[in-house]
Amino acid sequence: MDFGLSEEQTLLQDSVNRFLEAEAPLTRVREFAEQQTSDDVWEGLASLGVAGLTIGESAGGVGLTAFDAALVSESLGYHTTPSPYVGSAVIAPMALTRSGHEEHPLLGDLAAGTATVGLALNEAVAARADAGINGNGEILNGKALYVHDFGAANYLVADQDQRLYLVDAGAHGLARQPLANIDQTRVSGALEFRDTPATCLSDDADLLATLIDVGRVMLAADSLGAAQCMLDQAVAYAKEREQFNRPIASFQAVKHMCAEMAAALEPCRAMVWYAAHAIDAAPDEIRVTACHTKAHTSEVATFVAKTATEVHGGMGFTDLVGLHYWFKRIGYNRQMLGAPELIREEAALAQGL
Repeated sequence: MDFGLSEEQTLLQDSVNRFLEAEAPLTRVREFAEQQTSDDVWEGLASLGVAGLTIGESAGGVGLTAFDAALVSESLGYHTTPSPYVGSAVIAPMALTRSGHEEHPLLGDLAAGTATVGLALNEAVAARADAGINGNGEILNGKALYVHDFGAANYLVADQDQRLYLVDAGAHGLARQPLANIDQTRVSGALEFRDTPATCLSDDADLLATLIDVGRVMLAADSLGAAQCMLDQAVAYAKEREQFNRPIASFQAVKHMCAEMAAALEPCRAMVWYAAHAIDAAPDEIRVTACHTKAHTSEVATFVAKTATEVHGGMGFTDLVGLHYWFKRIGYNRQMLGAPELIREEAALAQGL
């Protein structure tokens, strides 16, 4: 079987990469880390069609697949791009369309990039002792921690009964509290609900599980891109940095480090591609595939992040090089929507082990 990118998919990824190289370089990432705003970057991505990538043409979108969405996520990770992509361009459109809200006006705003949606789904994966959401179909109470894309205008929220809600950021009784986040390319925070009105999109636990798995695949793709960039930077640095009048790339120890990173990372690309392909083509496999893909890619990306930093030597730990943005983004992706240990247990249960 020839499982590779089509010409259109290659062009899509190339277009996104060219835009990000020009409009979201490391200097722009540094600005975001200080100001926590990226409206101009998201507007530019929306003009390319990224915001409406998975939304149907009838709602103003492009109507592409989850596989295409994963390719874009990989590019965003490669450039550590600050954007509300996962929640707004992938999870929210799927939540609305698959819950029978194909005509919801929010879809058009999402496709245009003028509306964003954050994800308060961590409590549906594994709630902490001081968090959790109680809902009755119309009103929410409780607390959600480490909400992804915290600055969004709307939130997807899951309660303890696996119901999925859409909540306006300005709703009565909703309090928002920013939280310190290791990943400076994302904004996270806590939401506290006190008799907060909400729209119940679905009470289907299977739909919620699918949305979480799709999010895991997108985060895995993001980590794949981030790790690939760290590997590329390590190789480039090794070719330039000299010791004893020789590039350090000529030293066997450095060669081995780079080769080990490449050998570990390359199989992850096939895992991510197949997991993204399975979302639409093999939905019965998505739970096991998504769990294993995110768990394995997270651990490999963590290894690459550590090793690439070591190849840079002392320079790798300085803000001047900026490797810490990729390093911390990989760490954030590893924990969001389930760390490897937790989701491997989910995969084992799904397989009847």
